[in-house]
Amino acid sequence: MKVALSTIGTFHSFDLARELHRDEQLAAIYTGYPRFKLQAEGLPADHIKCFPWVHGAYMAFPYRDRLGERLVRQWEYLARASLDRYVAARIRGCDVFVGLSSSALLTGRKVQRRGGRYVCDRGSSHIRMQDALLREEHERWGVAYTGIDPRIIAREEAEYAAADCITVPSSFNVRSFVQNGVSASKLRRLPYGVNLERFHPTSQPDAQRFDVLFAGGMSLRKGVPYLLQAYKALEHPRKSLTFAGAPSPELIALMRERGLWPEDAVVLGHVPQPALKGLMSRSHVMVLPSIEEGLALVQAQAMACGCPVIGTTHTGAEDLFMDGEHGFVVPIRQPHTLADRMQWMADHPQERMAMSKKALAHVQQAGGWREYGDQAKRIYKGLLS
Repeated sequence: MKVALSTIGTFHSFDLARELHRDEQLAAIYTGYPRFKLQAEGLPADHIKCFPWVHGAYMAFPYRDRLGERLVRQWEYLARASLDRYVAARIRGCDVFVGLSSSALLTGRKVQRRGGRYVCDRGSSHIRMQDALLREEHERWGVAYTGIDPRIIAREEAEYAAADCITVPSSFNVRSFVQNGVSASKLRRLPYGVNLERFHPTSQPDAQRFDVLFAGGMSLRKGVPYLLQAYKALEHPRKSLTFAGAPSPELIALMRERGLWPEDAVVLGHVPQPALKGLMSRSHVMVLPSIEEGLALVQAQAMACGCPVIGTTHTGAEDLFMDGEHGFVVPIRQPHTLADRMQWMADHPQERMAMSKKALAHVQQAGGWREYGDQAKRIYKGLLS
């Protein structure tokens, strides 16, 4: 079996590519990233096919925020459509083609015409549910939102219809597709792994403190306002809240206007993985109150560092750990429930430490990216048979 992959960036596709290459099943991986950005991906150069002229240029352009929404949307759409055309024109013999959604329709159909199988790999909820949730959230907070580009929605839904199967990382994602009319028989749940060599405990949290961590890009989609509301209600003499990931000055300003931004919040910006594992190891809990996700990788990364997680039902948390055993799974948009779970951890340090140990053992037993790759290969072989 030979498998070809296509991804606009890197994401989890390169983790899958490494697992396929280990078993000599990788035909090639096509990407919109430039080659110099991929030198640490651990794959032979001749297996990586780059088309960086549109997406790579977009990512490198220093004045994107000055282009205006119309031009940005056009550029983003062109990046996906042009990558698809590039791959369709060059893809050679493969039994299975796995294309990240919104940039693989032409290629998938071409592989099918040649007798191969096409897998649409969607890293999030059904695009219509994603759009609806984001619209609702922006309306809640009075923030303008024009929605997902209708051309992208149309491409995605055409891919869903054409694909032999659709892989998604979480149960929430499966439910979102079924609710939008996609047959459950076409869906395969394929949870992501974690690199246990990169993420492991490096220290212990300070027993005299209660340090809360948020890891990810700061946005309404990630549920940041609900974390701020919960943190404001948390009672502890030496508490802290740290944001690791791309900051949003606009969101911070909005939260200040609403009286929700805590003056003791620390915004670190991007944190490299070696430093992130130390930050996770020192934190008492990582909270991810997202409104819409696929399966947030930072949750398993935190668990691998011995940091218990509070995640929502829309982060894939229910597919990673057992509620109340290795962390907590809460509904979206419920700051009071978030505050209650955080307060329990702050008030029960011994139980929190036991939860930390269980979370670490649980994620270590899950098998990391090796198990992810093995599950993917079973899905692909099932399609061929």
